[in-house]
Amino acid sequence: MRVVGVMEFNGPQALQVYDVPEQHAGPGEVRLKVSAAAVNPTDTYIPTGQQRRPNDTQTIEPPYVPGMDAAGVIDEIGPDTQTDLKVGDRAMGIVIPKGAHGGYSESLVLPVGSVAKAPAGTSHVEAATLPMNGLTARLALDLLKLRPGQTLLVTGAAGAFGGYTVQLAKADGLRVIADAAEKDTELVKALGADVILPRGDDLAARVREIEPDGVDAVADGALLNELVIPAIRDGGALAAVRGFKVAEERGIVSHPVWVRAYAEEQGALDTLRQQTEDGVVTLRVARTFPAAEAGAAQQMLAAGGVRGRLVIEF
Repeated sequence: MRVVGVMEFNGPQALQVYDVPEQHAGPGEVRLKVSAAAVNPTDTYIPTGQQRRPNDTQTIEPPYVPGMDAAGVIDEIGPDTQTDLKVGDRAMGIVIPKGAHGGYSESLVLPVGSVAKAPAGTSHVEAATLPMNGLTARLALDLLKLRPGQTLLVTGAAGAFGGYTVQLAKADGLRVIADAAEKDTELVKALGADVILPRGDDLAARVREIEPDGVDAVADGALLNELVIPAIRDGGALAAVRGFKVAEERGIVSHPVWVRAYAEEQGALDTLRQQTEDGVVTLRVARTFPAAEAGAAQQMLAAGGVRGRLVIEF
């Protein structure tokens, strides 16, 4: 089967198509014939070697394949696998890459808990944009444990994580303040944010102008880290998608958000499916690329300014 990966850590330009042995679903697993795989910022770390552990090159055989989202059709269900999924179902899944196991593959074997039906009425390309960022947003909100009526600040609201967080937070009954560049204001407004503030390092000060006591929590998709802490009220919380931890001050609690914790939360993924069908969650595709041009897709993403998701197709 074909995968897109690197043999050596030379950056996105080194991504190439390789043939690797076909895999079959074992107990508790399903196999997905992949039609589309979304491109995420974390995917760009694999070709550069930024995510490798010290002994990976000695214990894991290349190619090293990126990709955390995939969508396609289930073509195999392992023995003794308890599931309502069936061969032939259109499905989407979240992938935790390791070695040649990554989303940029035309066939994937995944734990059954990592796979759910694709939202009805969506294409494979659209469905591939939901699992990883949708589950990351859901995890962030679950960690923050805000009550309806409380106020959440979402940074990077025009991005994939930020956009899903705004929409899911509104569905949870929260008041949402979001940041946006001028060109993204209408997009973020359409996502449902109650208040939209300009992006910038002074965001916390702007928040305090309208929330003198500070917001109840921040979901920091823009990785502002310490710059956004002054926007949080005493005793509030931060959901940090890159593991940033708040120095102990004013009782603020930081929650590192690692989607791996929800990688087999099929119920949460299926709820995202339903919310997409209900119009609560919007799937945004910016552009598609053939698998052989995955390197160009990663380079475009790394250059910044992409609104919506880049997706590679097999």
